[in-house]
Amino acid sequence: MSAMHEPLPLLQQALAAHQAGQLEVAQALYWQLLEMNPSDPDALHFLGLLTCQKGEAAEGIALMRRSIAGHASAIYYNNLGNALREHGELGQAIGSYRQAVALQADYPEAHNNLGNALREARQPREAMESCAQALALRPDYAQAHNNLGNALKDLGELEASAQAYRRALACLPGYADAHHNLGNVLVQLGQPDGAIEHYRCAAALNPASAAMHNSLGLALIASGKFELAVAALSRMIELQPLSAAGYSQLGDAYQGWGKLDAAVLCYQNACELDATLAEAHHQLAIVRLRQRRAEEALVSSRTALALNSNAAQFHLNHGDILSTIGDVDGALTHYRYALSLNDELELAHSRLIFDMACHVGARPEDRLADARRFGERMAARARPLPHVRPAHEAQQPEHVLRIGLVSGDLRQHPTGIFLESVLAHLDANRVTLVAYTTIVAEDDVTTRLKPYFAAWHSLVGMPDEQAAHRIYDDRIDILVDLSGHIVHNRLPLFAWRPAPVQVSWLGFFGTTGIQTMDYILGDPHVLPPDEEGHFSEKPWRLPDSYLCFTPPREDLPVGSSPLRENGYVTFGFFGKLAKITDEVVRVWSRILLASPSSRLFIKAQQLEAAEACRRTVARFAEYGVEAARLILEGGSPRVEYLAAYHRIDVALSPFPYPGGTTTAEGLWMGVPVLAMKGDRFLTHICESMLHTAGLADWIAVNHDDYIARALALTSPNGQSRLTAMRATLRAQLVQSPLCDAPRFARNLEDALHGMWQQYVADADADADTR
Repeated sequence: MSAMHEPLPLLQQALAAHQAGQLEVAQALYWQLLEMNPSDPDALHFLGLLTCQKGEAAEGIALMRRSIAGHASAIYYNNLGNALREHGELGQAIGSYRQAVALQADYPEAHNNLGNALREARQPREAMESCAQALALRPDYAQAHNNLGNALKDLGELEASAQAYRRALACLPGYADAHHNLGNVLVQLGQPDGAIEHYRCAAALNPASAAMHNSLGLALIASGKFELAVAALSRMIELQPLSAAGYSQLGDAYQGWGKLDAAVLCYQNACELDATLAEAHHQLAIVRLRQRRAEEALVSSRTALALNSNAAQFHLNHGDILSTIGDVDGALTHYRYALSLNDELELAHSRLIFDMACHVGARPEDRLADARRFGERMAARARPLPHVRPAHEAQQPEHVLRIGLVSGDLRQHPTGIFLESVLAHLDANRVTLVAYTTIVAEDDVTTRLKPYFAAWHSLVGMPDEQAAHRIYDDRIDILVDLSGHIVHNRLPLFAWRPAPVQVSWLGFFGTTGIQTMDYILGDPHVLPPDEEGHFSEKPWRLPDSYLCFTPPREDLPVGSSPLRENGYVTFGFFGKLAKITDEVVRVWSRILLASPSSRLFIKAQQLEAAEACRRTVARFAEYGVEAARLILEGGSPRVEYLAAYHRIDVALSPFPYPGGTTTAEGLWMGVPVLAMKGDRFLTHICESMLHTAGLADWIAVNHDDYIARALALTSPNGQSRLTAMRATLRAQLVQSPLCDAPRFARNLEDALHGMWQQYVADADADADTR
């Protein structure tokens, strides 16, 4: 504080008390001065400042105006501007600062404050000019450098903004706000590590600032450092224990860390503190779904939608919950609504396309239209990379192809299971493999797969354009998508065409819709000629199955038929509960009702929730099947899961979404699989495996045939057949092309070289026409 006149001893006492925080003493002294001279400008001014400090802004500002009326000082105008700004009178504050600099042009604090106020008034260019004037007067003015950085950030000049914050820190290294602001800009510049470093500095310099701990926590979440994020956000909660948003963000950190119970408690606290916080309800629904508590997830999701029905992500999550409980029609409705709100939401497109592939009544033309719509959106974002005509050596039949595999499932997953034995038999003189993984998680299968690759790269967190250029620079000849529209896919980067030839294989069971995806790799069973119109890609068929099963490493014997001990046939289904559609329940119920002694054993991870068990029993009860006829069991570790096949005599493959990996595993454990002939790639998967394993007679042509075949197995002859097959089925599977990895590897190599030769021929033809 500064007075305009030589202070009297009494004024000196008042100012000293004011600066020491003895507000009551200072106030009394200011009033004493005013009793002696009611128009004393210094007493009026500083009493006004003190009155504002005590929360009586209107009275304080009035006193400051009286002081200015008696003495128009630049300092008085600057201080009045500060008071007006804090009181929300931004326009008047700007006017007061302008008066200050008009009276004293070499007043850097007033220029800086004017710049700050102009930025708040959404005039960043004028703010920048005022801060620049302050710095011209005082080049080492840290606060002005900081405020200049704020203005530049508002103008979108992020690099210049970062430089301004760095200059502020060079002038004042312990400037917490500048560290915090620099962290914010570095986040926008895509430099998360730098942002975290500066957020840490800000929080250390100002440990009482909840906002700084919050920023640090959010940056750590974005970088996948969830345990550290929990620590930062927990400190923020300590400082603001009633912050609903803070609890919700802490829940996000726990969720990312995999501590789902802790996440639930945080989201529940957030909802109790603020029942209108839609995001907390939404995230609680996501965690409940991950915990396989779909009914509870549904309640939270409905609440979130009631609070914000225009959030595309909320409808996407709601669709996931409905899909999980088997309400595919409801799921499709919400996926489509999500896309109506945000057509750029990639995951909503993929969920829609996936569920349409599984939907009983979905028409081929509708499935293709949805996929093409996705492809068009991705194409609009991309700029396909150029590929020159293949060099002479690349046109030779013996050319070693560089094959890139893009997947998030190079681990204990159906993709990993069907790849492992094949990769071991690929000829290094014909193909070189490069992996591009889309998730961080790895396991024992990953460890076994890595040696088959010449290089292993992560695309996690890498934007599509950058990922495409990475693959392009690796000179990949054929890029293989192993995900399609399942989770962790990176289909959008294929729209950039990082490789001359691109093919989708193994992970999905339908078209991708990507215009630059050249081929879909299948076999004659999943890609019959009359269904080629289902795809935007060209079909390429392997001669046997498009799958090659890697037998389990676990040493498990087949075991004897349980019907010998039970005296009845136990049917079984091991897989996702959502595959048991209403149509499947009806057909399976007819089998059970026609064979009163039989049982149905359903094993699914979702059945770990009591509500899922209750709902499953109720669904069969609608058709007259008693609960005692059902054996319901949740998920279990792999060895226990495989051993569970000892408890069933025959597996029932559902429809239209049949068993894939579970079909092969069932056959491996000596359990035959009854399937239904389908009408699209997805529905043909089990058919393909049974044909390849020499079990084509286990494919029914319609519902009645399916039921008749199942019931025939409950007859004495049928039971004898099951008993006999139990002892021979594993050997039959192993000797079939479905487990012949060397044969499959040659077929795969031939297919890839065939695609490459077609590309070379097309490139030559294009060159000849130019």
